Amino acid sequence: MEEMDDFEKKVTVIIPTYKRSWKFLNRALNSVQRQTYKNLEIIVIDDSPDIYEFRLDIVNHMQDVCKSDKRVKYLMNKKNLGGSLARNRGIEIASGDYVTFLDDDDEYLPDKVMHQVKFMKESNCDLSFENLTMYSIDGQVVDFREFQDIESYDKEYLLKYHLMKHMTGTPTFMFKSDSLRYIGGFEDVKMGQEFYLMLKAIEKDLQIRYLPVCDVKCYKHGEGITHGKNKIVGEKHLYQFKQKYFDRLGKKEICFIRFRHYAVMVVAYIRNKQYYMVPAAVIEAFISSPEVFFQQVTGFFIKVVKKRKNKEL
Repeated sequence: MEEMDDFEKKVTVIIPTYKRSWKFLNRALNSVQRQTYKNLEIIVIDDSPDIYEFRLDIVNHMQDVCKSDKRVKYLMNKKNLGGSLARNRGIEIASGDYVTFLDDDDEYLPDKVMHQVKFMKESNCDLSFENLTMYSIDGQVVDFREFQDIESYDKEYLLKYHLMKHMTGTPTFMFKSDSLRYIGGFEDVKMGQEFYLMLKAIEKDLQIRYLPVCDVKCYKHGEGITHGKNKIVGEKHLYQFKQKYFDRLGKKEICFIRFRHYAVMVVAYIRNKQYYMVPAAVIEAFISSPEVFFQQVTGFFIKVVKKRKNKEL
């Protein structure tokens, strides 16, 4: 009876949307509605302006969805809040025992919620997170985040690991709702929202566990804040922020963080067509740690190729 009661707990899924067409929002929403775990509350927070290309289409479709599926709630912000505060608005009104998230252009695999609820029960944790596969718009695997090398859930270990490797992927997070409210939800920052949320969870001693499965498909459209000039500014700010922790880190850990920073800058410069900045960033990444440079670059390509082959099978 105890097990049945636990699996009847409600899960709130928060979907912020901003100027997205119905094609993509509908795909995201449908992936939640089709979950094998049925006791859901689905909150769509529309952070779009009053006037834009898809406004009337989105409103009409969402009104129909809310009528046909009583689990769905649709809220329109009076003014643009940004991703962090839009999600926080959803957190404020969430009635679920657990809270998880989905971006408006991504999708869940059918058992995503079921897997995490079962794992949260078994591990008795406050926060769980999974792997994340990223796809291009044409369906090619372009990145894969996994954390198989986590050796401990000790607070200090997780702090160092997160500063180096970013235990992130907002759609993979599932929180106990009380724990998420305890840490105050998302910080109001333009970049790195998921990084800061996980950091708060670590520093406030939440019980965090990693579930080594992938139940989320994330799509990169080559647009939006994470691909624009704000990415360059945000990454520089994040690196400066991390330096406050350097007195708690060893030399190899600091070198890794420095390498990662310049590796991210290389990608950001390419996406923003600032090609003249790329050579210097590549050199900085290399001299930060030649060993890490070769390990990470070759490991990344091997991982992506492997995922693409698995997808084709």
